[in-house]
Amino acid sequence: MAVSTPTRRGWDSGIPTVLRPLVRAYLFGYASAAGPRLLTLFLQHVARHRRNKQQTTTASDAQPDDPFLAGLRRILLRPLSLKSFPTACAVLIGGTTFLELPVKSLLDRYGWTISDIARRRLSRWLASFIAAWLSLRLLQSKQTPSFTDIEHGPDGRPRTVRYAGRTLDLTFLAVTRALDVVVGELWRRRRIRREAAGRWTGFERAASRLADPAVFALSSGLIMWTWIYRPSRLPRAYNKWIGSAAAVDARLITALQRCRDGTLLYGKDTGQAPLLGSMCADYGWPAAWGDPARSLPFPCEMVHMGCGPSCEYHALSRLARSFRWAMMTYLPLSLLLAARSGNRGNSIQALRRALTSAARSSAFLGAFIALFYYGVCLARTRLGPRLLGGHPAERCQRIDGGLCVGAGCALCGWSILLENPGRRKDIALFVAPRAMATLFPRRYTPEKQWREALTFAASAAVVVAAFAENRASVRGVAGGVLSWVFRE
Repeated sequence: MAVSTPTRRGWDSGIPTVLRPLVRAYLFGYASAAGPRLLTLFLQHVARHRRNKQQTTTASDAQPDDPFLAGLRRILLRPLSLKSFPTACAVLIGGTTFLELPVKSLLDRYGWTISDIARRRLSRWLASFIAAWLSLRLLQSKQTPSFTDIEHGPDGRPRTVRYAGRTLDLTFLAVTRALDVVVGELWRRRRIRREAAGRWTGFERAASRLADPAVFALSSGLIMWTWIYRPSRLPRAYNKWIGSAAAVDARLITALQRCRDGTLLYGKDTGQAPLLGSMCADYGWPAAWGDPARSLPFPCEMVHMGCGPSCEYHALSRLARSFRWAMMTYLPLSLLLAARSGNRGNSIQALRRALTSAARSSAFLGAFIALFYYGVCLARTRLGPRLLGGHPAERCQRIDGGLCVGAGCALCGWSILLENPGRRKDIALFVAPRAMATLFPRRYTPEKQWREALTFAASAAVVVAAFAENRASVRGVAGGVLSWVFRE
């Protein structure tokens, strides 16, 4: 007699089928909102514990308002509010699920004479559009201190001014995903037609392979340009992380900014000599190096910050230092993932894969930083002076006023070619929304919120509708999340 194996029941098997996508979307939103903050809180707690390890404590020293417990309580409870990201996720997915049938019924009754397939697609898109609009408006209705200022009116009295824009990152994420879906589908259809006609060329095959690296190179270059010249258009955490990775003296960044806005002029005494003069004193360089009236241009050795005059040696030094810095982050994560997903029989192979993955990602990040700095040096001393004519002071002003930074931005992103091909699309799609956000102000007046809601709703509807039609059309992490949310 054959013995049937009991079917494994999922954690959500007790939830009605129609409600499962809504519940999963809420849990995903809660994990996204609380998870990173919990990790940060834990790391801060461990660091604080290590600092206080030498101090003698007793059980009576513990207070009920311990900062760790207070922070834990705040992180766990804040996402439970109505105007929160988990609720918005539930409204988006749940609304799409529940509104599709009523919208389809309305189209059947009052819609145009269209095919059943077109009516189904349109009803799905409209349902997703309405749900996405409501979910973003829910988030926009929440007021936060960072988007509230106290200003003085014409009569001198203070007044509260509220700004919008706290949901811009989410909107740009939806826009880039929608563009990826649309462009990917158009390119797929073109490839099918061209291959059927035997006209698919090597150039088109190369374009397919280099599309994601090109998106990353363009996006990361734009982000680096913004980090130097318009840092206020990047999130504070992003600015801080790039500053830690770049490990650059802030006085150099300020000098580049002043070269671009005309405050610092080569060949003229505009009172800017003390800026880099203090850096010369700190590093033991001649004081004339930091004076733009006498130094045309500042020696590249100042950019190298103690690595000597060779631009090539400085680039290699940056590669080595950045590789070590990145390995301290990537290696523990890779080992943790290997321990979680691997089995004991394949422990050696899992360890090897973890080391390879960490080394490859670290080489990518190290090369990114090294290429940026070497691009700056190429424009300043290697190629720029030979390609540009004119008066030396004007030439140096043009180079340090933007050309050198532009060269570094153009080169750095191509380090993505060192990364695993399977991860390139995820990295490119992660960076692209942040690059798009640099083109717009971080805050705007509330009267224009409907424009952002319209953009988000249309983009999110494209992604959800395309996923329902062809799951492979939504790539990367977004496709994986939607697959988990809508799985049977």
